[in-house]
Amino acid sequence: MERFTISLDESLASQFDELISARGYKNRSEAVRDLIRGAIEGDRQRDAPAGHCVANLSYVYNHHERELAERLTGLQHDYHDLTVAAMHSHLDHDHCLESVILKGLTVEVRHFADALMAERGVRHGKLNVIALEAEHHHAHDEQGDAHVHYRPVR
Repeated sequence: MERFTISLDESLASQFDELISARGYKNRSEAVRDLIRGAIEGDRQRDAPAGHCVANLSYVYNHHERELAERLTGLQHDYHDLTVAAMHSHLDHDHCLESVILKGLTVEVRHFADALMAERGVRHGKLNVIALEAEHHHAHDEQGDAHVHYRPVR
């Protein structure tokens, strides 16, 4: 583990301590590590889509919007190979929240998310993408067929 020292003025340090306390961190180091990971992932998000990812696509829509639910379901079926899981929640008499967990090539995940969020009637769409890297190849079956596992980029 590498160590480094930073200097903060008293006001910023106090605000940071309030933030880490409110978020439940045990110490400043844990909070700083998460901030650094977030900044690195944010920079990675600005790069052109490459490689594999896991993502959460969340959005709200009015289920009374003409044929919107059918269009959204149709899009999900068009990209069924990316969908790991989906959760649907009724917010009120008119609005639904859906959260879809996606896994696949980043360019395909983003294309699907953009198409879905562009549908008329979809509101508050947000895609959270986490880059993945290949871990290793190994076989799980008697034929020795190897496959790749992916883990979040460190």
